[in-house]
Amino acid sequence: MRLRSHQIILWIAATAAVITFSAVRWWPATDDTAAVDSAFTPSFALADSEGRIRTTAEFRGKFLLVFFGFTSCPDVCPTTLSEVAQVMDDLGSAAGSVQPIFISIDPERDRRLGLADYTTAFHPAILGLAGSEEETKSAAASFKIFYEQEADTSSPDGYTMAHSPGLYLIGPDGAWLRQFTYGTSAPEILSDLQSRL
Repeated sequence: MRLRSHQIILWIAATAAVITFSAVRWWPATDDTAAVDSAFTPSFALADSEGRIRTTAEFRGKFLLVFFGFTSCPDVCPTTLSEVAQVMDDLGSAAGSVQPIFISIDPERDRRLGLADYTTAFHPAILGLAGSEEETKSAAASFKIFYEQEADTSSPDGYTMAHSPGLYLIGPDGAWLRQFTYGTSAPEILSDLQSRL
């Protein structure tokens, strides 16, 4: 009977270890503690303000700071873009090695409101992209991010957008490097980038 109790305890411990390993292996990383084997290569093919299709491939050789958001966002988006703008200013001569990209999760409305004017107001280096609904879904899935429309009578057109608030760093080879959680300061982002440049 005693042996059976020990076997049960061992089985429970082994099961817990497997569950923990699976969670660490597959749960999206929120910072640079992501294991090397969880790296992946996200992609997008989306139109800029002039209708030109821009893809991840054309930015190979540069670090990408990618953020998914919408121009009517009251807090998360402008806060994050302000941090990105500060990073670009503080990079100085190294700024040419980094391309910040804002991907609209509300493309139809954002094109109407003027996506380029919105991003340029934060920093001229930030590239705003807005594709079709299918192209947007494809890009979001590639980056493993969530977004959806939510009813909100106090917002323009009666809805707002819920979305993953992270800022995503992609390496010059196109591989995912890390996610900066919402609220990460410009100095922290800058320090990480400078250590890689």
